[in-house]
Amino acid sequence: MKRSEINGYIREALEFFEAQGFRLPPWVRWSPDEWKTKGSECDEIRENALGWDLTDFGSGDFPARGLTLITLRNGKPGGGGKVYCEKIMLVRENQVTPIHFHWLKTEDIINRGGGTLCMKLWKADQKEGLSDTPLTVRIDGIRTGVEAGEVLRLEPGQSVCYEPYLYHTFWAENGHCMVGEVSTVNDDKKDNRFLDAGGRFPAIEEDVPAEFLLCTEYPD
Repeated sequence: MKRSEINGYIREALEFFEAQGFRLPPWVRWSPDEWKTKGSECDEIRENALGWDLTDFGSGDFPARGLTLITLRNGKPGGGGKVYCEKIMLVRENQVTPIHFHWLKTEDIINRGGGTLCMKLWKADQKEGLSDTPLTVRIDGIRTGVEAGEVLRLEPGQSVCYEPYLYHTFWAENGHCMVGEVSTVNDDKKDNRFLDAGGRFPAIEEDVPAEFLLCTEYPD
């Protein structure tokens, strides 16, 4: 991805979250120069990979296959500190997050506003492929039967629980969608199993200076 694209997509996300009435901590707007002035008081942000996470999953086509996230709070993978994570995401209309599951993480995915959050779910089989057996998920705490690969639609205010080894893919319809995630500790380096090979973090072409830093880019 080009740095100019990343800058623009982050500006759009800030405007979208503001329009939805979701307030963000000041550090999400800090520039690279501001980050250079920050010391050990910001270690929790750096060590727990808080902040901007924008990816095209190696597709080269962010509008069709990508995701914009901000990790707002998180514990340390492997233990220590908080035992929970919170993210806020911008899922653009018809923008697909590819099929994946987590070996360890349990997460509630919440439609916080905007369009309809759509998804397909499958159990993982013994070889970590897609199972065609029906499954039961909790939607707002209510056990709900779902067919494998069935399209499930959540309107604003609704949520679903993804447990480990539950394959999921999602996108938005009827406009962009603000999606919350509340989960156990998040580890994007070791706890993602994508059905098809792809990159979790983007390769970046530095065509312009960065206006914001991604969670993988903080200075020591």
